[in-house]
Amino acid sequence: MNNNERLYKISEISDIAKVNKTKVWRYIRDNNISERSMKGNAKLYSEHTKDVIIKAFSSESVHLATETKADTSRILLEQIDILKGELERKNDQLDKMQSLLDQQQQLNLSTNRQNEKLLDTNTHSQDDSPSQSDDTDVLKPTESNSKGEETKTLKKGLFGWLRR
Repeated sequence: MNNNERLYKISEISDIAKVNKTKVWRYIRDNNISERSMKGNAKLYSEHTKDVIIKAFSSESVHLATETKADTSRILLEQIDILKGELERKNDQLDKMQSLLDQQQQLNLSTNRQNEKLLDTNTHSQDDSPSQSDDTDVLKPTESNSKGEETKTLKKGLFGWLRR
């Protein structure tokens, strides 16, 4: 050991490298770097070791910053692509839903027209005689009832002609 050589503690190296002491200790451990000497419980490292560690952290931080920006950009672009795909699927679903609603409206209109035709043909062919009392579903007040109670009137529905 050279007497005029300066030795550094982990805390001094971390201060120079501007990183946490734990990071410096882990770097030393992971790269199997041995200390030059001991002073009490503190391990001391040579000038050359200090320079290697500082260089590793300075290039690592530049590389990590660039890598982090690139990763973030890549992740954001992937998310944008995913969201665009979801938006296209939702638009397709809305178009299908609109066409189904149009079909339903057309079917309802057609059914209503058929119902009106059936009702017209049934009213012309029916007798003027009253139907059975189980064909009623609408309650209607009568003049003869003083308490305002309601009586049932005849159903006029789609399948009313079946109940004759």
